Amino acid sequence: MNKLATFHGIRWISRCYSSLSSQSLRVCVVGSGPAGFYTADKMLKAHQGAEVDIIDRLPTPFGLVRSGVAPDHPETKIVVNQFSRVALNERCTFFGNVSLGSSVSLSELREMYHVVVLAYGAESDRVLGVPGEDLEGIYSAREFVWWYNGHPDCSNLDPDLKSTDTAVILGQGNVALDVARILLRPTTELAKTDIADHALASLQESSIRKVYLVGRRGPVQAACTAKELREVLGIKDLYIIILEADMSKSAADEEEMKNSRIQRRVYEILSKAAKCQPSHPTSGQRELHFVFFRRPEKFLHSDDSSGKVTGVRLEKTTLKENGGSGRQSAVGTGQYEDLGCGLVLKSIGYKSVPVDGLPFDHHKGVVPNIRGRVLSNTHTEPLILENGLYVVGWLKRGPTGIVATNLYCAEETVTSISEDLHQGVLIPTLPRPGREGLQQLLDSKGVSFVPFSGWEHIDLKEKSLGSLKNKPREKITRWGELLKAANGESVTEQ
Repeated sequence: MNKLATFHGIRWISRCYSSLSSQSLRVCVVGSGPAGFYTADKMLKAHQGAEVDIIDRLPTPFGLVRSGVAPDHPETKIVVNQFSRVALNERCTFFGNVSLGSSVSLSELREMYHVVVLAYGAESDRVLGVPGEDLEGIYSAREFVWWYNGHPDCSNLDPDLKSTDTAVILGQGNVALDVARILLRPTTELAKTDIADHALASLQESSIRKVYLVGRRGPVQAACTAKELREVLGIKDLYIIILEADMSKSAADEEEMKNSRIQRRVYEILSKAAKCQPSHPTSGQRELHFVFFRRPEKFLHSDDSSGKVTGVRLEKTTLKENGGSGRQSAVGTGQYEDLGCGLVLKSIGYKSVPVDGLPFDHHKGVVPNIRGRVLSNTHTEPLILENGLYVVGWLKRGPTGIVATNLYCAEETVTSISEDLHQGVLIPTLPRPGREGLQQLLDSKGVSFVPFSGWEHIDLKEKSLGSLKNKPREKITRWGELLKAANGESVTEQ
């Protein structure tokens, strides 16, 4: 950030300090996904005098509920009704189109608020680190999910679904199964969802008929849930290929299953599917292949200069027990096989990104914390806490769990905040400018934020456009059009 912007920020903060006499608790939540909204809701209920502001870099709220939950899972999105009631609370204000780092720095927020809770999730991806990972036709599952969900950052992704009949998905978790389902499900069914229009058009012209779900370990260790697995196996007119040889279990597998009802149920469903399929697919039938005990060694490309992926070299693996931990890891056997494809989607995990002034564990991809309290340094004794700075959601625990997991995560962080207030670690009697200071700071930097009423304009427009196509909504997918819709202006992209 340049010195002039910093000077303006300090000047506005100082001016607000002198004009404020309120002793209310000023709280800023960075990120408006489930973790952010659950935190705001619990703060408002636990502290009757608190004012809670939620900032988000997107003009639209709700985070992964909007951009991560699959379009054919509308029941999961119902939670936005609860989040909307939080945003409409008179003590809560939404600031969309405000980016932590460029619009406002973390240090400026900490000056303006008694409490800052970071809930901005994971907006990057883990990398495999194998040769050819940057070839054309290889995407992270996050990018692909954002593309079909209409996230403005990925509206121009344009994956080529017409030049190949085979896609390889690396990973076997719920996101991998979501992506496989979107590629294989009949588009007549997807057309009734809120899938982005550009994605629907591409899927309608797709040539993909075979999808391979590749996992490093075996069916006992598959990272999906039974619900997601049943859903993808239940796709209309889909041929499922699971090798019965892969379904054999070791004593260590039996022990894992004994300790996990979820793993046991997933294995049972896979085992039944392996036995129930006819020996050959019918003509034109789409195929879903579960490939176990394989890990990517390198990505293959043609001899021409196109730079396009043409396949994946896979190393066969075997499982090795992790000395007494009860878990098994995949180790390579030195045996390889090539799997041809024209599209690769890496579903190997999301990754959070740090911002200036924030302690960050790059190895784990999280902010070091104790029950949501941010640690200054994990290498010193005693441990030192960052006063007034907290974390929640994926940034706190890593990219795991479902939407509801964030409810318990938020409860823990809010409990820590309440304890710190009760014990005098936080002293809200010193006035902070809060939202008035933030508004003035954004004005001084020429940042136009989108209030919740702006989101309501977007929401109304999307539902209106969707009604013309028998869809719940037609998402507006470009930044400029979203901002125009937020201002009540007409949009042109549809």
